[in-house]
Amino acid sequence: MIKLLKTLCEIPAVSGREDKLREFILNEVSPYCEAKTDINGNIICFKKGKKTPLKKIMLDAHMDEVGIIATLITDDGFIKFQTVGGIEVGVMLCKGVTFENGVKGVVGMKPVHLSNADERKKFPGEEALYIDIGATSKEQAEEVIKPGDVAVFDSKVTLLGQDKIKARAIDDRAGVACLITLLKEEAEFDFYATFTVQEEIGCRGAGPATFEVQPDFAIILEATTAADIHGTDEENRVCLLGSGPAVSFMDNGTLYNRKLFDAARTSKVLHQTKNFVAGGNNSHAISLSKSGVATIAVSLPCRYIHSPCCVADLGDLENMLLLVKELTYKIGLGEVL
Repeated sequence: MIKLLKTLCEIPAVSGREDKLREFILNEVSPYCEAKTDINGNIICFKKGKKTPLKKIMLDAHMDEVGIIATLITDDGFIKFQTVGGIEVGVMLCKGVTFENGVKGVVGMKPVHLSNADERKKFPGEEALYIDIGATSKEQAEEVIKPGDVAVFDSKVTLLGQDKIKARAIDDRAGVACLITLLKEEAEFDFYATFTVQEEIGCRGAGPATFEVQPDFAIILEATTAADIHGTDEENRVCLLGSGPAVSFMDNGTLYNRKLFDAARTSKVLHQTKNFVAGGNNSHAISLSKSGVATIAVSLPCRYIHSPCCVADLGDLENMLLLVKELTYKIGLGEVL
């Protein structure tokens, strides 16, 4: 699965521009399941298992990643932009970017020696940044970039130490990698799998996909912030790399199904509880679809999330896969009702 994750992280798929990743996923999973694409761009799969579960099961992972979108080109050829999804200004400064058509650029700002005293005292806002593509005029820049074009950060996938990986878009290519793997394997019970669009800008794909499937239970395969870094108090570390996937009891969008949460917490697969109520994911939209869906999120702990250099533990990824398989099996048997 490591090779698969590397490949997935190298495919650009900013929210609303998931086309290349969608094509790759369809090529990977179509021989192993029934797969179709809806009008929104979601992939909806049905995997036939050995048995029919007592309740309909859906597994979900979002395809999209955070990025930037061009909004205006200045007279001197610089590209003004806005973020697509939540990206902190600090992780963007002086980073390389690549647009959909392959044009390269660098995120820049006014040099410190040209800033006044007040400007030096405060961190710059997004409005102070621009992308330098090497153009010398508006006309030259407009030959290759138009407002609405999107870009991702340049980031080479790298192994750190013996068991860590550094890459762009681990959120949520980790979930996508697990879901592809599950669809390729023999399944004990039938299940649906959704690869959804536009999670990073408000979970806009998950609702329609869930409405189509109409599941009773849903497991959301995600990535979540790990703050187990120098200078962070223990109570604010959220979750830890190397301690298994994180299971949530609540976030800013969802109060998770208690029976599913308990089923996860009693598993012998290495896992941990996400000990901070923050953020959100597709669970919110999924849980509210039609008459409601019982949901649980199983997330890969990830340092420096929504940056060019996300860091995750490969052992956590393997245990995430095992925990999702176990939960799917328990739901299929009717142990979670």
